[in-house]
Amino acid sequence: MLASYFEEGKIEAGCDEAGRGCLAGPVVAAAVILPPTFQNELLNDSKQLTDKKRNALRPIIEKEALAWAVAFVDNREIEEINILNASFEAMHRAIVSLAIKPELLLIDGNRFTPLDGYRHECIIKGDGKFLSIAAASILAKTYRDDYMSSIHEEFPQYGWDKNKGYPTKIHRKAIKQFGTSRFHRETFNLLGDEQLLLDL
Repeated sequence: MLASYFEEGKIEAGCDEAGRGCLAGPVVAAAVILPPTFQNELLNDSKQLTDKKRNALRPIIEKEALAWAVAFVDNREIEEINILNASFEAMHRAIVSLAIKPELLLIDGNRFTPLDGYRHECIIKGDGKFLSIAAASILAKTYRDDYMSSIHEEFPQYGWDKNKGYPTKIHRKAIKQFGTSRFHRETFNLLGDEQLLLDL
């Protein structure tokens, strides 16, 4: 059972991101403030749920949350500031977009760049421990997946409707065959171990 709060009586926002390990597309973060009484037996870490369950939960979260926000940092900005900083930047953008200012941020993971005027707690595997972080993980994942499916129509050869930009064999094979698109993260190891073989 996921916990409703870290500190009772505080307005808490759960924060999580999706897409850090991808070869293409943005990193997307969400921040969610849930009512203290919120419960949903389906709600869990988005990685533990099917697409169908995530997509069923998204409108429930959006309707019942006291406030929620989603923010994108695109692949070009990721190249400029690196993926870790881009993840924090996306979280910052989501947090400051909330209609209600939280008194405490619950951050999924072990690191975060502090945001002026906000207290935070980093919680390892927080998306499997706190309802608000799990809710944020679902919004971040579903918004990112929808975006990758939409740009798949322009670049169907990479299979983004299925792999969402993650480094699958099909995705890497397509990069090797067709080269990169404007959505690829050029500073990433796009071909994996095969890069070591290209000059041989």
